Amino acid sequence: MYLDNVLLFGLAVFPLVCTPGPDVLFIASQGLTSGKKAVLKANAGILTGYCVHAVLSALGVAALVAASPVLFNVIRWVGVAYLLYLAVCMIRSAMKKGLLEIQKDAKKHQHLYRKGFLTSFLNPKGLLIYLAILPNFIDKSGNYGLQALMLASVFIVSCAIVYTIIGVSLANLSSKSAPSDKRRRIVEGFSGSLLIIAAGFIAGN
Repeated sequence: MYLDNVLLFGLAVFPLVCTPGPDVLFIASQGLTSGKKAVLKANAGILTGYCVHAVLSALGVAALVAASPVLFNVIRWVGVAYLLYLAVCMIRSAMKKGLLEIQKDAKKHQHLYRKGFLTSFLNPKGLLIYLAILPNFIDKSGNYGLQALMLASVFIVSCAIVYTIIGVSLANLSSKSAPSDKRRRIVEGFSGSLLIIAAGFIAGN
């Protein structure tokens, strides 16, 4: 594989990485509500989901999913339902008073890694990036599986950098003002709305 192909692929997918979608909005919601550690845990889960997508793509499973409208739609709507579930939980919490201290102690039990993984893994559009864009940058005379994994790693690293910057930046902004239960409720309500928008992204595509 030529280095030019890798660089061109990186340039091609970077705008997609920066475009707000379900994963970006989930990271943003964690930055607003739970701080830097939560962002890193959620991001690790999301990146793991992308790694699984990359392996499935290299094995050809992504092509099977794309070729089956029924399977594709099942995965898509499960992803929508999961994001809506997270949104409802966050909005319900925003409607309750006096939970600030309880939530501080409960952060370690939020299973953010698992939530991040499911958020990205249940978004079938991640698989389609490897099908619609990645094959155009592969040298047909080389090993397809190995090249697919190499190009996928470029996409994953780009996501790691961009998502971390977004999440940590929002966490820093959120931490500058003194914590209060009223502020906690506003932020959680806003973050729940972000997750509803994220579900809309998947449902509308």
